[in-house]
Amino acid sequence: MAVNRISIEGLRKIIAGNVKEDATCVVKFYSNHCDMCHNLKDYYEDISNKNEYENIHFYAFNVDSYPNIEKQLSFNGVPTISLIKAYVSPRRPKIRILDDPEKPNEKTWYTTRDIKSFIEREK
Repeated sequence: MAVNRISIEGLRKIIAGNVKEDATCVVKFYSNHCDMCHNLKDYYEDISNKNEYENIHFYAFNVDSYPNIEKQLSFNGVPTISLIKAYVSPRRPKIRILDDPEKPNEKTWYTTRDIKSFIEREK
């Protein structure tokens, strides 16, 4: 499945449970001015295209367009990867943030292994 950009309105719908069916969503939070974010793009897209994740929705959200999102979802800085299990209301979504790696990759921050392990653990 391809990575789609998501607006603040779309992200709010997922978080609020305004979805048509239960869904697992992975969101990469990035900034236009973050080299690591841009370097991570190809790896993130490769992960999204794996058959094992065909039932997961992959999104990218630009924090430059809504800087308060970091505080609302309790993360610091980009790139950040989040997994959201969205449910049709009234169930509250489960929002998980991938921890900072012990040994960050100097070009991408996260490695493919970091992201895939996170998805497997949280899905």
